[in-house]
Amino acid sequence: MTKAEIESIGRNAVLAQADLTDPDQISVLLSNIETLKVLVNSAAFMPSGNVDLLSIENWDTSLDLNLRAPFLLAQEASQKMILGGLIVNITDIGAQKTWSRYPSYTVSKAALDSLTRLLARALAPEIRVNAIAPGFVLQSDIVSGDEWERLIKRIPLKRPAKTEEIASALEFLLNNEYITGQTIVVDGGYSLV
Repeated sequence: MTKAEIESIGRNAVLAQADLTDPDQISVLLSNIETLKVLVNSAAFMPSGNVDLLSIENWDTSLDLNLRAPFLLAQEASQKMILGGLIVNITDIGAQKTWSRYPSYTVSKAALDSLTRLLARALAPEIRVNAIAPGFVLQSDIVSGDEWERLIKRIPLKRPAKTEEIASALEFLLNNEYITGQTIVVDGGYSLV
C-alpha cells in the first residue's frame, strides 16, 4: 500500500526487508540502491523493565535497533546521497524524560537525538539530518487501556497524535532545505508536563 502511494505521486519505491540489529543485513539492505535522496529511520524496540529487571539481551537489542542501526544506515545512505539528501531519525519525547520502566529505550532515544546533531554537522552541507520526536500516537500492547487514558489526560491537548500529524512534520523537513540538526517535537504539549 505504501509503495503504491509513493509511486502514485511519481516517485520510485523499493521494498526491502532486513534485521536491523544485524550490521551485515544493514549493509545488504541498501546495496541494490544506486542513489538515495531520503532515509527515515523509524524502527524501534521498547522493552519494559525497571533497571534491576531489564535483561542484558533487551538492553542490547534496544541499543542495536534504536541507535546503532540508524548510525550504520546513515553511513550507508550517505554514500548513496551523491546529489545531497535528507536523513530523518524518529526519536521520541521519551528522550527528554526519565521513564524508569523503559531504561534502554529512553537512553537509546536520547542518544539518537545526540547522534542526529552529530551527523547533521558531519554530513553537512550535502546531507541534512533531523529528527522527529512524537509523543503518544498509537497505544502499544504493553500499555493497558486504563493507563493509556491516564497518560492521554495528562497531555495539554488531551488526545494522541494522528499519524498524519507526524507525517506532516516529515513533509515540513522535506520541503524546508535550511533546517539541519533539529528535532521537531510533535507531542501535543506532553514535554511541558
